[in-house]
Amino acid sequence: MRDFTGYVHGINLGGWLSQCDYSEDRYNNFITEKDFEVVKSWGLDHVRIPVDYNLVEDAEGNYKEEGFARLQKAIDWCRKYGLHMILDLHKTFGFSFDIGENETGFFENEEYQERFYRLWEEFAKRYGMNTDMLCFELLNEVTDKAYCDTWNRVSTTCIKRIRAFAPDMRIIIGGYYNNSIEGLKDIAEPVDDKVVYTFHCYEPLIFTHQGAHWVDGMNTSFRMPFESTYKQYAENSASNFGSWQSLEVSNLAGFDPEKQLGIEYFEKLVEEAIRVAEERNVPLYCGEYGVINFATPEDTMKWYRQICACFDKHHIARAAWSYKEMDFGIADAYLDSVRDEVLKCI
Repeated sequence: MRDFTGYVHGINLGGWLSQCDYSEDRYNNFITEKDFEVVKSWGLDHVRIPVDYNLVEDAEGNYKEEGFARLQKAIDWCRKYGLHMILDLHKTFGFSFDIGENETGFFENEEYQERFYRLWEEFAKRYGMNTDMLCFELLNEVTDKAYCDTWNRVSTTCIKRIRAFAPDMRIIIGGYYNNSIEGLKDIAEPVDDKVVYTFHCYEPLIFTHQGAHWVDGMNTSFRMPFESTYKQYAENSASNFGSWQSLEVSNLAGFDPEKQLGIEYFEKLVEEAIRVAEERNVPLYCGEYGVINFATPEDTMKWYRQICACFDKHHIARAAWSYKEMDFGIADAYLDSVRDEVLKCI
């Protein structure tokens, strides 16, 4: 498995150019140049910037120059402060990982797919010369496993079309079930040696998403400490998850139920990801991981220490979710007492 040099310790700038109201106020004020300076002062080496197609396209697919200018400004700020950057297409016309966005049809409609290719060609034309500090991430969190074959065809075609304009750009791709580790083995074989595989990791979900209103079956008043036994994790998962329960139970299986959850849990989680990355000789990147702001600051710190020790051991590059707000903000006041310790990990 090759290292993902320049992208080892990073953070997402979620909610700025994606998952937002697309207002001028949001674009101008949620993230500013000062935030890039802060990220650099934290000792991090890169930012992952989620971007929705709405930033740069209107409903008919016409390009919006002001949106492309905002992305150029982000690239310029990264250069100024010595940061690398990932341009992550978080939502494309016809698809979003969030069903609330009401984007449908992408995996069934070749016209939507052609629009996706053209957008990435446009990104490559405009930003492809920045290969020393920029990477492209094709699409955030493909959902259904049923999309796998189509996604492999689309992603392979898209990479080849990008290559006409940015032959040396590193390109990140993930698999189904929202960039799950399980989906990695079914991603198409790398087109070339500049492909990077990504996964997201919020496990144990019952801890990192405790009280989250968007989780099926979750009691929004539920809280739990990180230092709990495997039995307690399993029981809490059973009582708070609906359709999400089976994966959580599977991840917890095989451990001593009376033992506290520890690094061995994360070691088991990433085994498959490491195996696939080593077999295909691709760098491995965890594009999102983090803890909801309902957990105590102390417990948040404990989770980061454990998962990041595992990442460090196996040379897994990563970006925490997220810089501010979005229910997971590292910069938010509630983490003031432990932020320095968390930053030593991420």
